[in-house]
Formats: sequence, structure tokens, C-alpha cells
Amino acid sequence: MKTNIRLAVFDCDGTLVDSQHMINSCMIDAFESVKLAPPPLSEVRRIVGLPLAGAIRVLCGNDEAAPVDEMVNAYSNSWQSMRLKGDLSEPLYEGIPALLEALRDDGWTLGVATGKSMRGLEATLAHHDLASHFVTLQTADKARGKPDPQMLHFAMGEAGADAENSVMIGDTTFDIEMANAASVRALGVAWGYHAPTELMTAGAETVAEEVSDLLSILKS
Repeated sequence: MKTNIRLAVFDCDGTLVDSQHMINSCMIDAFESVKLAPPPLSEVRRIVGLPLAGAIRVLCGNDEAAPVDEMVNAYSNSWQSMRLKGDLSEPLYEGIPALLEALRDDGWTLGVATGKSMRGLEATLAHHDLASHFVTLQTADKARGKPDPQMLHFAMGEAGADAENSVMIGDTTFDIEMANAASVRALGVAWGYHAPTELMTAGAETVAEEVSDLLSILKS
């Protein structure tokens, strides 16, 4: 049954918050924990958005002998240690709170689909006092990770929205591919971790250059 609910689902890392420094720091710890040379930041940026185990596997060259589980634990422990010490820095991109409020006032239902764990996502949203904006939260430890469309299917199910009235907003080709697989609108953002040209090639409808551009794009 079709509904009139308009659902906008946001990626988190690289779209709502800039967690690049923390991701790279934790990835270095993960590699060093098993005495492997850490990958350069340019390679780490390429895998942001994937589920953690899958991201590490890619950075290990898909080596079946890589101790992925051990590295996942080291990464997670590093992240939690920084959070407990108050050293975790995931600043919001400028204009995000105002955008979310404007979309909500305009009648949009909001959600998040991210490669983060649910614990990590909830902590990030709570830190920035954003949790109340979202009615559905989808994470890679609760559903199949990007670019599989399952998170978007779950989000639409929870929100009571259909694909025709839903949109995915993200900064990586994984977000765009997931949106296309779920038959929802795919909007890219230029301030994250993959280049706008890559997002368009992956099938984005358009790429917002500034956070403020998203409101006018979504009203079009």
C-alpha cells in the first residue's frame, strides 16, 4: 500500500559528522595490534561506510589469512577507549542541525543508515543531541551492510514509507549503490569521503555542494 510519508535517510560518517581522524586513528591501532603496516589515509577514506569487518578485509587486500576478527576487536577497543577518555572527535558538519530541523518542519520523516554499530551511532547522536530527529536507525550490526539494500528496506518498513517517497543521502558510492538497489532516490554530498564525480558515476541523481543545498534539492 502506498503512503504519503516522505522519508530521508542519512549516512552518518562523512555526511552528518566528520569522523575521518578517528577512523584513521583506530584503523592504525587495528593494524598495529597484529603487527601489520597501517594503510595510508587515502585508502582508509575509500572504505568508510562499509561494515567494519568488510572494510578491514578490503584494506588487507582480501587476504583470507588476515586476522580480521582480532583487528575488529582492536579497532572497537580503540574507539571505546577514546570515547571513555573524552578524546573522541566527530564534529558535525556545519549546518546539519538546522537542516534536520528544517526537514522535520517541512514534514519529512528522518532516518540513518550507517556502517557504524548501533552502540556507536546512538552515542554519536546523543553527543550531538540529534537522536530525537530520527525515527529509524539502521546499522551494519543489525542488517546487511552497504551496498546491500537491506538497511533501506528496514528503514522504510519502520517508517511506513515506500520507495517512491524515500531518499538516501550520503557521501560514498556505497550509499548511492544501496539507494539504487532499493529503488529510492540517491543524493550525494560533496563534503565527505568520495569525490562528486564518483558519486555521479555510481548513479547519484545529483550532488549537493553545501549542506544548505539539500533542503532546496529535496523540495524540488
